[in-house]
Amino acid sequence: MDGPAPLFDRALLDRRRDRALRAGTPVADFLLRAATDDLVDRLMAVKRVFARAADIATPLPLLAGRLAASSQVESVFRVARSPETSTEAASFLVIGDEEKLPFRAESLDLAVSALALHYANDLPGALVQIRRALKPDGLFLATLLGGDTLTELRQSFAVAEAELTGGASPRVAPFAEIRVLGGLLQRAGFALPVIDQDRLTVRYDTMFDLMRDLRAMGATNALVERARQPLRRAVLIRAAGVYAERFADADGRVRATFDLVWLSGWAPDESQQKPLRPGSAKTRLADALGVREVPTGDKPGG
Repeated sequence: MDGPAPLFDRALLDRRRDRALRAGTPVADFLLRAATDDLVDRLMAVKRVFARAADIATPLPLLAGRLAASSQVESVFRVARSPETSTEAASFLVIGDEEKLPFRAESLDLAVSALALHYANDLPGALVQIRRALKPDGLFLATLLGGDTLTELRQSFAVAEAELTGGASPRVAPFAEIRVLGGLLQRAGFALPVIDQDRLTVRYDTMFDLMRDLRAMGATNALVERARQPLRRAVLIRAAGVYAERFADADGRVRATFDLVWLSGWAPDESQQKPLRPGSAKTRLADALGVREVPTGDKPGG
């Protein structure tokens, strides 16, 4: 049987990212730098040296470079879909795909990824492959866009198109909710899964300034079901007006939401802490609380 229809045109996404890197304008990497700083800080809280690490599909080599320079990681493999995305040196470059990882089972001690996995067409399959590539008690740590990311832009385009064309085309990618991502970690077989979310609000003079940054990130619309005809100028202007009407602060600048969802989990290992088996407690809760235990069916004070 065929799998689900792909959500993203990955080849188009690659071309746009490569074009953004080759452009004369600076790449907008503030989100990636923030995510990289946070990921490195989170990793430092794990008191362990990782012999073999892989940076999986992070758009730029910022994260791989930080890991390669760290005393916490001995060697780093950076998985990128094309060599054009690798403009700085990391330990090792591997041309590959997060949905078809080029690592054998139980070959990595650490797998990380920053702001990439939300573009996977088969995220459950990618997580399973990452877990299989980790050695027992190996760590997975990643962040991806989720939740209400770019909700202001999505709403503004929907209103403008509904008013001017009587319909709406998908303009902003859907992003997974935190509870869904937590379930995917468990389904992939990770032990001790943890998930949390940070919300960043970035302010711009206009909606067009936000769109300029998205182009510089190579992160414009790459949905398979996107409209193929050029966006009408009237719709674009109306969307900017809706954005300013609904999502501006008192000083007139507009807000853009980015939700960074953090995933972490471990490849299962016998050495890991496990929950106690029901009924195995050696001390009664009533004794610990200093109260009288009331059997089921009895009324207190009866």
